[in-house]
Amino acid sequence: MTSPIRAGETAHSNFPAVSVVLPVLNEAMHLKQSIATILSQSYQGDIEVIMAIGPSQDRTNEIAQEICRQDSRVSMVENPSGRTPNGLNLAIARARHEIIVRIDGHSEIDKTYIAVAVETLERTGAVNVGGIMAAEGITNFQKATARAMRSLIGVGPSKFHTGGSSGPADTVYLGVFKKSALLEIGGFDERFTRAQDWEMNYRLRKAGGAIWFDPRLIVTYRPRPDIGKLARQYFEYGRWRRAVARSYPETVSIRYLAAPTALTINIFSIACGLVFNNLFFLPVLSYIALVTFGGLAIGKSWQERIRLPFILTAMHMSWGWGFISSPRKLMS
Repeated sequence: MTSPIRAGETAHSNFPAVSVVLPVLNEAMHLKQSIATILSQSYQGDIEVIMAIGPSQDRTNEIAQEICRQDSRVSMVENPSGRTPNGLNLAIARARHEIIVRIDGHSEIDKTYIAVAVETLERTGAVNVGGIMAAEGITNFQKATARAMRSLIGVGPSKFHTGGSSGPADTVYLGVFKKSALLEIGGFDERFTRAQDWEMNYRLRKAGGAIWFDPRLIVTYRPRPDIGKLARQYFEYGRWRRAVARSYPETVSIRYLAAPTALTINIFSIACGLVFNNLFFLPVLSYIALVTFGGLAIGKSWQERIRLPFILTAMHMSWGWGFISSPRKLMS
């Protein structure tokens, strides 16, 4: 059993204090705005913010220090490795309160996010609640990518991408936790550079805890700025999802096999079409038609509709190649 939320942690007895933790690396462009959305919450309880600062190559450290000087609610902890799970564990160890709100240095939360999350934790008895990864772009490329990341054809039927009704879930985006539940399972597994959220939520569920999705919990996410960085991101997603599958074979599903299967079929289609007969090109031509018509369907402007087939292909094929090529020594 996890310990209850300690309402006496704050002078506002009906609003338990919360600790917001952020792993931060190379976030000079977004960090100020991310912290501003945390400090401007409508929540009436006390809020502390702990940034786990990695060895950034931009002005992130300087900006983080300035933020700490300007507001005593914000503090820093050094994260020498720069890795996300390590930074999260360091910040959680420093946290003073039972409720842990996990945010990223490039994310922005709705003004009522913490209030709704705390209410949901108390009402449902869950150990982790979360909502929607609301991808929103600034540039035209990011806007098209955001459209793909919030669509079934882009990411499949993931509630935290595409939305849905509130209720139990396998995983949620970022999350608002009970610290005691997280410590009971040993915190974030620092072997997982990516997919550490999914893996941690799986262990919470195995320990008997409930993960709860609430569509009112909206986190604004900024997509990668170009197709090369997007492809690299999804390649890493695929590699680390394969690592999760090796650790927990029972979690493998058709959804996670879709992209590597599509990539394999497309490669064989092209190879056999070139060597044997043009009829073998039909599978890859069918895939091209799928992403083309899919882009036309979900795009809201012709700029988006032109970009989307390339974006969808980069997401699918990079994820698939990452999954197929993931080395067994990845977690060693």
